[in-house]
Amino acid sequence: MAKRDYYEVLGVSKGADEKEIKKAYRRVAMKHHPDRNPDDPSADEKFKEASEAYEVLSDSEKRAAYDQFGHAGLEGQMGGGGFSGGSFSDIFGDVFGDIFGGGGGRGRGGAQRGSDLRYTLDISLEDAVRGTTVEIRVPTLVSCSTCDGSGARKGSSPTTCGTCGGAGQVRMQQGFFQVQQTCPTCRGRGSTIADPCTTCRGQGRVEKTKKLSVKVPPGVDTGDRIRLAGEGEAGTEGGPAGDLFVQMSVKQHPIFERDGKHLYCEVPITFADAALGGELEVPTLDGRVKLKIPAETQTGKLFRLRGKGVQPVRGGAVGDLLCRAVVETPVNLNKRQKELLNELQESLGEGGKGHSPRQTSWFEGVKSFFDDMKS
Repeated sequence: MAKRDYYEVLGVSKGADEKEIKKAYRRVAMKHHPDRNPDDPSADEKFKEASEAYEVLSDSEKRAAYDQFGHAGLEGQMGGGGFSGGSFSDIFGDVFGDIFGGGGGRGRGGAQRGSDLRYTLDISLEDAVRGTTVEIRVPTLVSCSTCDGSGARKGSSPTTCGTCGGAGQVRMQQGFFQVQQTCPTCRGRGSTIADPCTTCRGQGRVEKTKKLSVKVPPGVDTGDRIRLAGEGEAGTEGGPAGDLFVQMSVKQHPIFERDGKHLYCEVPITFADAALGGELEVPTLDGRVKLKIPAETQTGKLFRLRGKGVQPVRGGAVGDLLCRAVVETPVNLNKRQKELLNELQESLGEGGKGHSPRQTSWFEGVKSFFDDMKS
């Protein structure tokens, strides 16, 4: 099978510098690492391919030969398995450091930090704008109080794993490759428990639902997060607990819509108020306010109430409330009301086209459109 272009394998351009190449290799190798893809038989080949590409492109001499002659320019410089001089473990350790435990010999055993948790909190628009304090219940893993998180029955203690020597990983030789895998005996813990705790069954952690109080600051919006340090899952082997991230989700409001720091609402006005002008009471989150409607108001006109919006959670000026006028057509008219409207319509017709400027300009535009089609 013909070898793929090394730049294509790593997803970089031919002008990429050493830093870009290393970053690209790290991304591709992490994606296809055999430990992360135990059920994918193709992952091992993709991982080897990426490592071979990195070895060539990270070496200035080999890269120059490859750029000039392609794969043929590397003949005699590469070993039978695709690698020469520097061992795979050197490359692996240089790029990954302690992410997989390679290079420096650092294992995965011992204390490890607990996982972070996320909790979605549904709150009303009013609470999001004004701020509130909410009590939540979060299922999580906490340190077992019976064994103090050790996993061993009281009076006993875990012993160092004899397979990995407490490192949590073992080195495996696969042809020209030397990789590290999670220790099959202790499963990465670095220790084994001969007499496990009966409460947590040797896990060192138990499930528990915690009751927490969350202070929501004024001005939060959907997507904002509040971090509660140390309220995530308990760590293992005495490691620190993770964090809890409370993510805000603001419920839909029956009247207002929010856009950043501004609020919007629709205000229905009668035909008479739209034509003659009037005064209406409109709602805000702080109570009712009077809104003056000028004569000849059309649907879509926006009225701005300054300072009636939202105070941004990260600071800045308070937003506004924008009210959109919607002229409402009267319904369920009786006979006399219909007669009055007919009289009004006839009266408006006698006055020419000046009473409906938008309608007049629209019809003129339609006429011009059809005239252009004919010409």
